Amino acid sequence: MIQLGYFTIDTTDIDKARAFYSAVFGWTFDEAQSHPTYAHVADSDPPFGLTKVERAKDFPHLYFRVDDVDALCERVTAFGGKAAVPSESRSGLTAVVEDDQGVSFSLWQPAPGF
Repeated sequence: MIQLGYFTIDTTDIDKARAFYSAVFGWTFDEAQSHPTYAHVADSDPPFGLTKVERAKDFPHLYFRVDDVDALCERVTAFGGKAAVPSESRSGLTAVVEDDQGVSFSLWQPAPGF
């Protein structure tokens, strides 16, 4: 079985990205593993962080499992991001969103039993 083992989210502004994701998801950062061009998300499984780049590039689309897609879409927009109208499928409810710097990812609220 292949599982996501680690990933990073590219950003042109580490401080702004830290503030956005902290506000939206409540993430905290492990300062011992972070530095000016990388912010490691504390207690993450799988491990991941934010990486400073000059220009954001394409990366695999990520789905974050959440309990309430609608509530998180509201938080995304409240903190400067954008959110599409959630769509329903057999696997649950999903919404493509963008952070306040235009990086896209998805929110996924699994269907019961998923």
